[in-house]
Amino acid sequence: MAAITEIPGPKGLPLLGSALDLRRDSLEVFLRARRDHGDVVRLSAGPPGVRSVLHCVFSAEGVQQILASQAANFRKDNQFYEELRQSAGNGLLTAQDADYRRQRRLIQPLFTKRQVDTYATAVTLEADGTVERWRDAADGVVDVVREMDRLALRTVSRILFGADVEAAVDVIHDNFPVVSEYVTRRGFSPVNPPRSWPLPSNRRAEAASRAVYAVCDRIIAERRATDATAGAASTEGDDLLSLLSQANSEEDGSLDAAELRDQVLVFLVAGHETTATSMAFALHLLARHPEARKRAHEEADRLPSGRAPSAADLDELPYLTRVLKETMRLYPAAPVIGRRSVEAAEIDGHVIPAGADVLVLPWVTHRHPDLWNDPDRFDPDRFTPEREASRHRYAWFPFGGGPRACIGQYFSMLESVLALAALLRSYDLEAVDTEVPLTAGITLQATGPARVRVRTRT
Repeated sequence: MAAITEIPGPKGLPLLGSALDLRRDSLEVFLRARRDHGDVVRLSAGPPGVRSVLHCVFSAEGVQQILASQAANFRKDNQFYEELRQSAGNGLLTAQDADYRRQRRLIQPLFTKRQVDTYATAVTLEADGTVERWRDAADGVVDVVREMDRLALRTVSRILFGADVEAAVDVIHDNFPVVSEYVTRRGFSPVNPPRSWPLPSNRRAEAASRAVYAVCDRIIAERRATDATAGAASTEGDDLLSLLSQANSEEDGSLDAAELRDQVLVFLVAGHETTATSMAFALHLLARHPEARKRAHEEADRLPSGRAPSAADLDELPYLTRVLKETMRLYPAAPVIGRRSVEAAEIDGHVIPAGADVLVLPWVTHRHPDLWNDPDRFDPDRFTPEREASRHRYAWFPFGGGPRACIGQYFSMLESVLALAALLRSYDLEAVDTEVPLTAGITLQATGPARVRVRTRT
């Protein structure tokens, strides 16, 4: 390798390094690290002997190396993913190597554009339900974080389970935040007590995981019992659970009971939290920016009246699509993406050692002043086709990239744009909360409300 400079980084406190700062506001720590030390930064956290060392990469070139061109050398072997596996199973999000490749081959046909377009009816059905619910909002004020979480969870539950929506929604809504907080805390802590110890935190997280698993197992078992009873008279369902159950090939076989449950859980959790974040902040940004909101309203109003938006309408909503992309730039649902290096690798003129914990951070790269002019400003027109084509492929990567890019990215875009169009056709928006406090968990989390006043449009 070429001559390499030492990786810079903040010194932090003598005993704890940057641990307290990371716990207080990790997103700000990462932004400050790039500003003060450059595009490859070394952060340490925790006392000597059990100190965690994080190698953060912020440039688009470096991100491309880690997620794409050298992806085989940067694996999901770190402590965070191990904690997530123990709490949420070995589904597509956490599986590796042959397990991942087999699962991806079996599941990929369920996420083609043609197949995803069939899910649009469930999206608009739940969006219309939200339109009706907002008519009864007290003082016309809604918290779009809570509302979009509900909408996205109900939508993905309907797509997964068909008519069995209610069975999953409350259980996931009540229990997964407990799992998320537990996994995040353990995933970034230098020392963790064994999960088997009878600590209150362990017991709460175990109970929450069991509740989430149980609802998935029950719905799967009931569906299989119904199919068995129907026998030859049964007609194959077109919800995602039925399609997952039917997925098989000569090379890969089919998903066994545990794999099926793990995939269902991944789609329930990852498939709703990420999309909910994007929709909530899109609405909040539009509520704060009248000119952008006016353009979005005009575009939504041009759709045919008298029917809900459909997948065929997506091409007629280019400005709303740009609003969503700009939202995902400013509020990426996965603000931090972790990997662990297998062998030493040169990234941006620095050697990342073998066995190192490596972070790429959409939260920071999406605000990099070398990539984005006036990066904190909301400007959907950054995403016109011409301006997109002029940027580095990894200047914007809310869905990850390379061989582990999110399988559901088209579905997330379809759901978000169609749901936003349905809501904007019915309501005007005005921000009540101008700032929303944030933290990084498994996904980007609002730690306070994002209230918006909604007024019926005439």
